Amino acid sequence: MRDLSYDDIKQATDRIAGLVRPVAVAPADSGAAQLWLALEHLQHTGSFKARGAQNFLRAHREEGTLPDAGVTIASGGNAGLACAWAARRQNVTATVFLPQTAPPVKVARLRSYGADVRLTGASYAEALAACQDFAATSGALASHAYDNPLIAAGAGTLLEEIHQRIPDLDTVVVSVGGGGLFTGVATAARHHGIRTVAVEPENCRALNAALEAGRVVDVPVDSVAADSLGASRASTLALRAAGHDDVRSVLVPDPEITRARRMLWTDHRLAVEHAAATALAALTVGREGYGYRPEKGERICVVLCGANTDVGSLAGADEPAGSGEGDS
Repeated sequence: MRDLSYDDIKQATDRIAGLVRPVAVAPADSGAAQLWLALEHLQHTGSFKARGAQNFLRAHREEGTLPDAGVTIASGGNAGLACAWAARRQNVTATVFLPQTAPPVKVARLRSYGADVRLTGASYAEALAACQDFAATSGALASHAYDNPLIAAGAGTLLEEIHQRIPDLDTVVVSVGGGGLFTGVATAARHHGIRTVAVEPENCRALNAALEAGRVVDVPVDSVAADSLGASRASTLALRAAGHDDVRSVLVPDPEITRARRMLWTDHRLAVEHAAATALAALTVGREGYGYRPEKGERICVVLCGANTDVGSLAGADEPAGSGEGDS
């Protein structure tokens, strides 16, 4: 498989123009650095995944490779939502496989998009195996939550929009699960001379472990953000995109993720899922060896990638730090 290219992202930008919501970018208090938040959690279906799903289906329709059996995907939730939404927009059947641990809020939204939802197994890997079997027997087009160049290229269109709004940006900070968002963003960022910080939970570190090993490896998954970042292995595309000097891979502990999520709510009234807060946690974690320390005056944009969460879990977030969940 070849590396993702900037041309792939430019083609995706043209292909999905007018089909997704342009990202809003808001300044935020940050101390020494200049910080912006990319509000991609306001995207259709509540996450950046809408970009890749639209690019994937439209590219296959253009090539005449979209079968009557429709499309199928395995997903922890957000990719399935995006696939079902994009499929409905193009009058295509979507069959979505999720782990039985998927949040009920995501399952309900999937069904609201008309998807055939199938809860299978306890992990993303088991749902993926069931999806692959279904594709082989039904003839449905198999999509992927992150390991596909069309999906990654669609995600990369987000960085193009961020660069238009902040042309002198130094660094973009993005959460990583399997690596679709990271691959697209890092590829576009490299073209524009922007550094990428790839952030993962310390116990959900597929890309970080792959970089250490020099190859894709399986990792255990145990994090508050596992419903979106719980890939047991990163994609080869992501590993290749990460193998450059302009990429930093960092880890953050779960208590800092929940603290960052609470801060986004109490300080900005932004209700995001733990995966989105993972990116911000890289800038707020105080433990040695974790997170990312910006230089004075560094211009940084943190991508808030998704909002598919139980808003009720933020009900106690106005309490002082130390009385809520996730405090160490």
